[in-house]
Amino acid sequence: MSVKGVWLPIITPFHNNNVDYESYEKLINYYIPKGISGLIPLGTTGESPAVSEDEFERMIDKTLEITKNRVPVYVGLGSNYTDHVLKKIKIVEKYRVDGILSVCPYYNRPNQKGMTEHFTRISEATDLNIIIYNIPYRTGVNLQNETLFKLAELENIVAVKDSCGSIRQSLELLMHKPEQFSVFTGEDVLFYTTLVNGGDGGILAAAHFKTERFIELYHLVKENDHRRALSIWKKIEGMIPLLFEEPNPAPIKYCLRQMNLITSDDVRLPLVPVSDRLKVKLDRMI
Repeated sequence: MSVKGVWLPIITPFHNNNVDYESYEKLINYYIPKGISGLIPLGTTGESPAVSEDEFERMIDKTLEITKNRVPVYVGLGSNYTDHVLKKIKIVEKYRVDGILSVCPYYNRPNQKGMTEHFTRISEATDLNIIIYNIPYRTGVNLQNETLFKLAELENIVAVKDSCGSIRQSLELLMHKPEQFSVFTGEDVLFYTTLVNGGDGGILAAAHFKTERFIELYHLVKENDHRRALSIWKKIEGMIPLLFEEPNPAPIKYCLRQMNLITSDDVRLPLVPVSDRLKVKLDRMI
């Protein structure tokens, strides 16, 4: 199954240090009718490092209960210990999800061979589709294109969320991407650039806002109407730096609360709510 389009790495709303499932349901039912291509709970935008084991399972269960098969669901599932991923896959497989988004191992900084072995073991352990997430500024290690192309030969490794931080590497990836393999950008500011160079979409935290515009832009590029797509891009790209001026997803949560889509903009430590200075800028944006 090919994966394309605008995918939402949805936030996890908290209230009084508990997951706010009522707000979560409201969010999902708000975004699906807007035309998103897929939903990714429990990614870094969903504060997965601060979600307990019990919450992890209940979040998957609740996501599927609310989505009712309206869009594909890929669960964020990564670790710097391969066996830990393999054990958690067995938990995820109890539910009818479509795949996982799995980040490159972080902190212990494996070499290319280590990452090849890591993702190969994951691929062999499940029939779920896998999107690899390459984000060196979080993990400390860069998955090189040559390594990625080798991993793309595995049947259930279907896509990459590319946040490599090098426009040269990203463009090279797009120019040589294998058939039946999708390249999403995870760098929201590179969404237009990725699409016009043959990319397949974006996994975009910023798409919590002006969602329809991101989706319209995607379809215009696929119809080769790059000029109209660029005119839309010029209207929305200016908000993206504000949403990441302080650690994600605090600015997004603040905006969603201001829009009455969630009850609270709580984040879990070590993240903290946005500063008063940024609130002024975000209020102006809203």
